[in-house]
Amino acid sequence: MKVSVHAVNFAVDAKLVNFVQIRVDRLEKYYDKVVCSDVYLKVENTSDKENKLVEINLNVPGDDFVVKKQCKTFEEAVELSSESLERMLLKRKEKVRLHI
Repeated sequence: MKVSVHAVNFAVDAKLVNFVQIRVDRLEKYYDKVVCSDVYLKVENTSDKENKLVEINLNVPGDDFVVKKQCKTFEEAVELSSESLERMLLKRKEKVRLHI
């Protein structure tokens, strides 16, 4: 699967890109027909501590899944987003299995 990481308004660290790549690649275990994914990392300009925003767009044939999470760290937000996508992909896989 092709994973594109886009950092909006800041320079992204190589360790963070590697973490995102590994975590998103793990989603193929739940549904193997994932085409590609776009991960957007943003820092909101607020005084709130939870100002790290992660948006993951996952392309699957016939569907696009979008998850947005805002947390204190990018790692935590990526983790929560990927857990949500795992549930969505399992639900999608079950739905496809019922139609066959």
